[in-house]
Amino acid sequence: DVSIAEVFICLSNGKRNIRLLHVIPPHGTLKVPLIITLHRLHPVSKQFAEEVLRSHNEYRRSHQAPPLKLSSKLSREAARYAESLASTRILKHSVESSRGSCGENLAWASYDQPGKDVADRWYDEVKQYSFNNPGFSSGTGHFTAMVWKSTTKLGVGKATASDGSSFVVARYFPAGNVTNKGHFDSNVLPAKTTTATP
Repeated sequence: DVSIAEVFICLSNGKRNIRLLHVIPPHGTLKVPLIITLHRLHPVSKQFAEEVLRSHNEYRRSHQAPPLKLSSKLSREAARYAESLASTRILKHSVESSRGSCGENLAWASYDQPGKDVADRWYDEVKQYSFNNPGFSSGTGHFTAMVWKSTTKLGVGKATASDGSSFVVARYFPAGNVTNKGHFDSNVLPAKTTTATP
């Protein structure tokens, strides 16, 4: 059984990454605890979407990537998918993401997570990324999707369950995490170091 307290689970491009957990769920798709029996769905607030966007762009600036623009089309699609996740309580990537028509980061938490918290958790994977040996890894896929240089648009969706837990979907276009040779080298750049001026 998975404890409902302070649980944060996220997926990136089909790979599961588990944070702040005391137990590891079985392989395959992840069934969110059955304690969530009912859910209410709200369109993502403009404030939440802008918070996620702002956090993305701050990190992107640091990694020499141009800012993303919020896409109403991607946000509508992300919201629909967040609602689907909330209704099935199964955290898995969408068909659109699997076939590469968009990039996708997913998050589930047992509480109503602020946009900045979601983005910060995804970005925290930078600690595991090797810029000397660039490429995709299940432990860094959220981070690389966020800062992927050639991505230009972001969509954000969120659905909240009746117990206060939340499902967040971020959609990216064009999709990042392209594994062809050279793509990670040119799209996931090291953070610029800032030198203090006297």
